Amino acid sequence: MFEWEKLGLVIDVESLKDRPEWFWEYAQAPNVIVHDDFVRVYFCCRPKPDAEGQFVSYGNYADLNRKDLFEIVELAEKPIMLLGDLGTFDEFGTYPISTIRDEDSTVYAYYGGWSRCESVPFNVSIGRSRSNDGGKTFEKEGKGPVLGHSLNDPFVVTSPKIRKYDNIWYLIYTAGVKWFISEDRPEIIYKLRLARSQDGLNWDRLDQNIIPDKLGEDEAQACGDVLLRNGVYHMFFCYREATDFRFAKDRTYRIGYARSEDMVHWERDDSKVGIDVSTTGWDADMVAYPTVFELDEQIYMLYLGNQVGRHGIGLARLKGDLT
Repeated sequence: MFEWEKLGLVIDVESLKDRPEWFWEYAQAPNVIVHDDFVRVYFCCRPKPDAEGQFVSYGNYADLNRKDLFEIVELAEKPIMLLGDLGTFDEFGTYPISTIRDEDSTVYAYYGGWSRCESVPFNVSIGRSRSNDGGKTFEKEGKGPVLGHSLNDPFVVTSPKIRKYDNIWYLIYTAGVKWFISEDRPEIIYKLRLARSQDGLNWDRLDQNIIPDKLGEDEAQACGDVLLRNGVYHMFFCYREATDFRFAKDRTYRIGYARSEDMVHWERDDSKVGIDVSTTGWDADMVAYPTVFELDEQIYMLYLGNQVGRHGIGLARLKGDLT
């Protein structure tokens, strides 16, 4: 069993008194790129909802002092990318976002672009953007997604986590498998899936769920982040029940674990994960959307707590190694 030491809120939304209007609330879906002097944490946030209660989401970042991860040395001055044009797949938001620095130091962002719907609340596809200033701002590759709906991914395609191993791009993503009505509102079930690419733009989908269910066929899964360590691919992800998950503590998000030797075939073993909700506080109800990274011979995890990031982003440090 792994053992994670919780270190506290590394990005505390309420403590950031002078944040701009477009960063009114939430810090969701963290992702990391390590630099020489700082660790850049990308996340998503929201401005206040409009008069009809509708909101949008933006990509954001905070630079943390590499020697003291609880010191924020810079916040983004503006969203890292613009919302899409009228009628595009990302007209109303960019959430979640996953970034990668390629061998030529180009930084790419894969993101869930979402649009509003009528019979269901939203739909999402995955887009890609490129940064020419080291990852502060991004230009979209085009007006359409690089991974959208298909015969076998008919609904929401989102929650990208991008990795590259041996010159092959891997995109772990979440695909909706069905919408249903619960207590007069639409809800969705989604599963973790995998696509591979030679160039990061054209993708071959595995077209199957990669993580077995623990809670039954209506378990929802998201955010499968992978770290290659000691010759093994280690995945940390989150999962929840299909219904009553927003406020029922025993039905909301928890973090799971799986391992693989080839990035395709995964063995799930949540008993090893080593992190759960706290007794009290900002992460007493849920732990969700993990991202794992290596820094100065330590392994860290960023994760969300109650209300999926309303309070901010937490940091945990692994005791020992991933084996």
